[in-house]
Amino acid sequence: MWIITHYLDSNISQFEFETEEEAREALKNLKGCKILSEVIYFNDPCFQQVVA
Repeated sequence: MWIITHYLDSNISQFEFETEEEAREALKNLKGCKILSEVIYFNDPCFQQVVA
């Protein structure tokens, strides 16, 4: 999951995206200060230990 935190005119907003591509496209269109973050959960499949 990707999150954009956006600050403009003393207002803070957050927008959530499923893919990095979606988030980066939206990031281009925003004015003001913005931060792009990737949210990684400890139980995501990429962190699952393979037991042989």
